[in-house]
Order: sequence, then structure tokens, then C-alpha cells
Amino acid sequence: MFNSKQLCLWVLLAISSFKASADEGMWLPMLLKQLNEADMQKKGMRLSAEDIYSVNKSSLKDAIVQFGAGCTGEIISNQGLLLTNHHCGYGQIQSHSSVENDLLTNGFWAMTREQEKPNPGLTATFIVRMEDVTKQILGDIPAGLPEAERESRVQANIKKVQAQATAGTHYGAIIRPFFYGNEYYMYVTETFRDIRLVGAPPESIGKFGGDTDNWMWPRHTGDFSLFRIYAGPDNKPADYSPNNKPYTPKHHLPISLSGINQGDFTMVFGFPGRTTEYLPSQAVREIAEISDPAKVKIRTMRLNLLDQDMKADPKVRIQYAAKYASVSNAHKKWIGEMRGLRKLDAITKKQEQERQFAAWVAQETGRKSLYGQVMPQFEQNYGQLANGITLARDYYMEAVLGVELLNQAQNYMALSELLQKGTETQQNQADIQAQVKKLSAAAPGFFKNYNLATDKKVFAALLEMYYKDVDPKFHPAAFARVTKDKNFSWKAYAEEVYANSNLVSEEKVQALLKLAPAALKVKLLTDPAVTLMQSFMNTYRHQVLPVYTSLNDQNTLLNRTYLQGLREMQKDRKFYPDANLTLRVSYGQVDTYKPADGVTYDYYTTLEGIMEKEDPTIPDYKVPAKLKELYLKKDYGPYGVNGTMPVAFIASNHTTGGNSGSPVINARGELIGTNFDRNWEGTMSDIMYDPERVRNISMDSRYFLFIVDKFAGAGHLVKEMTLVNNGPQQAATPATNVKKAEVKVKKNKAKMEVKAD
Repeated sequence: MFNSKQLCLWVLLAISSFKASADEGMWLPMLLKQLNEADMQKKGMRLSAEDIYSVNKSSLKDAIVQFGAGCTGEIISNQGLLLTNHHCGYGQIQSHSSVENDLLTNGFWAMTREQEKPNPGLTATFIVRMEDVTKQILGDIPAGLPEAERESRVQANIKKVQAQATAGTHYGAIIRPFFYGNEYYMYVTETFRDIRLVGAPPESIGKFGGDTDNWMWPRHTGDFSLFRIYAGPDNKPADYSPNNKPYTPKHHLPISLSGINQGDFTMVFGFPGRTTEYLPSQAVREIAEISDPAKVKIRTMRLNLLDQDMKADPKVRIQYAAKYASVSNAHKKWIGEMRGLRKLDAITKKQEQERQFAAWVAQETGRKSLYGQVMPQFEQNYGQLANGITLARDYYMEAVLGVELLNQAQNYMALSELLQKGTETQQNQADIQAQVKKLSAAAPGFFKNYNLATDKKVFAALLEMYYKDVDPKFHPAAFARVTKDKNFSWKAYAEEVYANSNLVSEEKVQALLKLAPAALKVKLLTDPAVTLMQSFMNTYRHQVLPVYTSLNDQNTLLNRTYLQGLREMQKDRKFYPDANLTLRVSYGQVDTYKPADGVTYDYYTTLEGIMEKEDPTIPDYKVPAKLKELYLKKDYGPYGVNGTMPVAFIASNHTTGGNSGSPVINARGELIGTNFDRNWEGTMSDIMYDPERVRNISMDSRYFLFIVDKFAGAGHLVKEMTLVNNGPQQAATPATNVKKAEVKVKKNKAKMEVKAD
């Protein structure tokens, strides 16, 4: 017989089981039919797997693009209109901004097609089809082959399969390893190269809450920007031309005016960047106790220095706006990740899984030979990494390369090496000229967003941190030379380097690059920034990188074997591959969560919350006068609900970086939101997912429409969209799920009682 405590435990287990199976995972679209369709429909989805991904007809995938190199976008009109996040389009908005014409602050809206702004280098990539090519890639490679030889043959097979897949077409093909190289999938792509800026709200809307609210909930950010894809006369990709026409897509997403309710089915379709869900406990410990703390410490210093100068000078604010946002984004994420892993007790949970794995391995001799050394080898490798290697590597990447002058000096190393070879051969002369031309062309773009005084402060602070925190055996030889003076200071050293380097201004760089090779060689090889960077690189390349690379390569192979074993051990479990910037589907439901004891967060926010946060003295919380006016008049058009204006909502979809800008789609395949963030308590989901606390944060599509139409007066853009109002989804709510769990428990209880009698 069950007592009341046991009954409650069974209920909780049933609910937990439901959430874990419903919400975790980044699934391959081509495998939805066999792995997920039934579960998705059980949770309320009214589509079929074929409606989501198809190669035979238009489907949702045909409205999804990889925007640039690291975001997602969705097509929302039959004229190629593309919606993504404000922070995804931030670099393009910044590139069109100046102190005199500040689009970041004021926003931008093209009222005609002629006003839409080109963005050289920006691309939008569609997925034409996916294919499992594991047999083509691995089929002729014998087991037990040395890894270097195996990888060489894998790469040769990849090139062969790619060439066959794209022969005679304008398509591209990407083949990536999944499950640490146990499987390979190919994505055939179509990339458009003429992408124009159409609209962006002012920062006070598109970045409302700024870095203060980044990774946080409740959120009130209108994080969107609008672009348009242009194509040639045949509707195929073409380089920019004023004669190009708006792209006609195979599918565009209709936008729902019905809104969302707790328990509604949600699906995120996009290009998540990187997750590592199957790491061993030793790797999680390295992240939580060594790597994340070091990177957070370095970036905290860097952000403080940038912030001081950005607040003091409007020009510096514009120059460093995108850089600051980029540095801050990962910084705050790592802080949340550390907290989340501790709260989830992730290391202990990983260790328990490893104990189960070890017990399973010990059951059979064959398993021992295949998997017996995996865990001991992990322990040995991560022990070596913890002996200063990981810390030295992180400080090189974050502190050394966090200094713009040193990062710039790194770009001159190839030229430096060519000059040292001499100009005896025509090939060397041609190579030198090519490098000079490349560096000269890059200089204007670099110095447009560079401030010498700011970078000098960063140089002094970050190099001092490296000196104090990194084991002296990993110090560059230059440190011994410059610190031997008893009156040495990092500030004075920075003054000396920046006063004597030729890489600190565009004028100096261009003058340097105009010198004859012999004079250029002398100048470059004696430049203090170049010599310092060369010293850092020598230490890193010879003492840190080889060991770090070797151990991590070994760990990758161990992970391949470990994951193979886990999948063999847990045959009934549905495994999803780690994110690797390929098209994926995640699904869950609109839901609340409890971040701490006694605190429950609702699942949506409204414009009223913006007014409550308003503080003209804090840049992150400034509210435009027009938005305030619309709020006071309750002039929300068809987008408001009962006198309120929805702004954002949360759901339990499993997302990560790269999902920024991803469409959030309801049970009927309609756009209800645009994903732009995760909650701080859930950032550990890149390593371990927790259905109770992980939430993705999305801008409500109705707020997007309201801003475009009522705030910006760009109703012509709304007119080209397809707006629908098909009523509520009528999906299962959390309360319904509890009832189902209770019924299931009662049935199990009854069965147990019958057996006991």
C-alpha cells in the first residue's frame, strides 16, 4: 500500500518525466517523423512532420534562414521580408550610423524600397535538404585506424560527397559530424548575398533593459530588426545590384494575432550554435571551477573600462556599442552558467551516470575492452589540463586577444614571416604585396571603431592580470625583459608601447605599408606591439597550445566512445545531437517558473512593465516619448488585449546561441514570437538541461507589429505580411498535465494494491 508521501513522490516523478521528455532536445528536422512527431502532436501540435520539413513541397523550413554567421531569421512576407533580432542586426545598424545620423539611437525605417540599405558581406542561407551521409563518410574507413589517418580520409570523403551533391547547381553543401563523429549529416544550402536593412527600432526599444536585463526575466525588449532578401531576375542568389528584385520565398510564416496562454505548444526552429550535453563530470568541473571563473574575471575588468569611456564620449559609445554588447553577452552568460551548474549539482549527477556506466561496462568482457579505459583516461587528461594549461589558454584568448592592439598585431604576423624570408623570389614578392594590400584595405574598417586611449587602458589592466594570475612558466619572454626595472608599472609600459607602435592609427598603418620591403621589415620587426605579440604567440604555440590540443583531441575521441557506449546502454532513450550551428527543432510549452524559494515568475510581460522600469537617469531604461504617448492613450490598434500591450513571453524550449532571431511557432505553424534570450537561471542548459528552470525568452509578435505600425508609422510593411487570428490553441495546460499524472499514479497504485492483496 502507498502512503501519502509516496503518492506525492509518484505524482512529482510523473510530472517531471513529462516535462523532461517534452522540452529537452534540439532535434534534426529530417528525423522528426520517426523520433518526435507523435510526442509533439500529443503536446498539442496540429502539424505533421512533413509540414515542418519536406523536400517534396514547401514547408516551414523554407521560411527559416541562417542570418549572417551566427543568428537565425524568418521570412514573414511573400516579398522576402526577413525578421531577426535587433542584436543580430546590430552590426549592420551600427555600420550605417554616425554621430550626425545615429540609427542606433533614433532607429531606422525605410518608407520605400529605394531607402532600404545594402549590407556588403551579409548573407541569408536557406536549407534545401538534409541527408544522412554517415555511410558515405565512414563506410570505407576501417575501425581502429589512427585518428589522424581516419580524419584525413573523413575529410576526403566529405569533399567528394559535397562535390557530388552540388555538381551543376548554385547550391552549397555543409557536412558536419554528430555525436562526436559517430554520425555525419549533410545540409544542402542556398545562400543569398543581397540583404538590405529595412527597419530597426531605436535602442530604447530594441535594446530596452540593455546589459542590466540581459539573460534576465521578466523582460521588456522589442529585440527585432527587419531586412529584405533580394535576388536576381531568376529569383536566385545574386551579388548586390540596384536591379535586383525582392526574393519570392517558397514559404513565409503567417503571424498570429491570437496570442499565447500558459500551456500552449511552442516550437523554435533555428540554428543553435554549440552545446555539450554529453560531457563527463571532469569536463563540467573544469568549466565550472576553472574556465568560467577566469573568463568572467577578465571580462569584468574589460567591460568596466569600456563602460567608463563610452559614458564619457558619444563617439566612443558608437564605436564600442557592438563590441561591448558582444563582450557582455558571454560574460553574463558564464556567470549564470556557473550558478546554474552549482544549483543543479551537475557534477554529482554526471558522476552518478558514470558510476552506472562503469557498472554496465563491468558486466561483460567485450564492453571492458571497448569502454573500460574511458573514465580513467578522462580523469588523467583533465587532471593535466587543470595543471595550468586551461587557465593559460583562457588568459591568452581573453586577456591577450582582448587587447585590440595585440589582436591587430596578430594580423601582421603573416607579413612579418614573409618579410623575414626575403624578396629573392617572385612568389615571395607577390605574397608580400598581397598581404600589404589586404592589411591596407582592412585598416579603415578597424580604425573606424577604435579608440587608442580606451585600448591603452585595457592593455595595462589585462596584461597585469595575466602576469599575476597565470603560472610564470607560461609567461612570455617579453615579461622578463620589461618588468625587471624596479620602477616598472603596467600603465607606463602601455604608454611606451602605444607611443612607439605603428599600428595605433590608420595614418601610421598606411604610411608603414607604403614602405619598401626592406624598410617595412625593419619597422615591423622592431614595432613594440608586434614584438610583444610575437613573444606571447611563441609561448602559447610551444608551451600551451600543443598540450591543450593534444589532450582535447584525446577527450573528443573518448567522448565519441563514451557516447557510443551510452547509446548502447540506454537503448530506449532518444538521443539528440549537440548543437553545431545546423538547423534544429526544439519544442515545449509556454510556462512559468520558480527562480528561487518563494518566487514565481509569470509567463508574459506587458508595456506596463516598461513604464514601471522607466528611469531617464539610467540609459538602459529610457522610454521614447512616442511609446509613452501610445501607452497613455492605450492606442494599441488590433495588437493589444483588453487594454494591455503584450511584450514578451517565456517557454520551455531548449535553445542556445545561434537561436537568436529564431521564430517561435505555435501549434498551427504560425509565428507567435521571436526568440532572443534565455533566463539567467537556465544558461547551464548548454551543458545540462533542467525542465523546471530553463526558459527561452521571446518577443511577442503582437508587440513587434505594434512597434512597426503604431510607433514607427511603417504600416506599409505590415500590409505585406499575412496576419491571422485563429483563436487559442487549446493545448494541454500544466494543470491538465498534473491531473493526467495523478490519474496515472492512481492506476499504478491500484495495480500495486491488487498485487499486494
